[in-house]
Amino acid sequence: MHKKIAVLFMIFWLPMASQNDTTSVKYDDSQIKRLSISDDDLSAFYEDDKFDYTLEKVENSWWDGVKNWFYNLFRRFFEWLFGVEEAAGYLAVFLKILPYLLLAILLYLIIRFFIKANTRSFIHSKENPNTVSLSEDERIIKSDNIQQLIKEALATKNYRHAVRYYYLYILKLLTDKELIEWRLQKTNEQYIKELDNTLLREAFTRATFLYDYIWYGEFQVDKVQYQKAEKTFTSLQKSIEAHG
Repeated sequence: MHKKIAVLFMIFWLPMASQNDTTSVKYDDSQIKRLSISDDDLSAFYEDDKFDYTLEKVENSWWDGVKNWFYNLFRRFFEWLFGVEEAAGYLAVFLKILPYLLLAILLYLIIRFFIKANTRSFIHSKENPNTVSLSEDERIIKSDNIQQLIKEALATKNYRHAVRYYYLYILKLLTDKELIEWRLQKTNEQYIKELDNTLLREAFTRATFLYDYIWYGEFQVDKVQYQKAEKTFTSLQKSIEAHG
């Protein structure tokens, strides 16, 4: 019964409501004024760099190529990791600074490696009595007691050092005779080339071979082996002293 009454009410009320609707459409019939823009009006914008949209092609350097390669590599990785098509927000900022972070880490590792290497070398030189600096070579050659150093090394059975001192004594003799020009930066091969006398050059070459093998090769020698090497040095010493 109530449903029927509601239906009848809607049938009679809707037509009445539509008749009382006073809504009307208003049209804008005002006159439109056309504005014109001249080149003078735009000149201020032409001269303003903010409105210069000209694209200039810039050649990328090799460093730009490396950075872009790293950036694209890690960008694709993080996009795959987070399931996004394009890195944005904090991720995009992180990817831009990532090449610089990697470069800083690489430089840190290189510097740390060299610092450790130098530290180990310094400690090793303190612990190893056989390690001799080049400045000590100069001090020994310019001194007058090399023969005493040889005797002390033999007395302590340190035959490697005895070979070393004997070779430096040979260099001193060659320098005193002006057969070579000794310098701290020169190599033994350079001294060989400086010798004009063929016999001296061949004898000095054999002595140099023994010295390099025993000293730089860290070859441990006993008394018998030293005596064999000593014959080479003694013969060379006499030849130098006999040279006019």
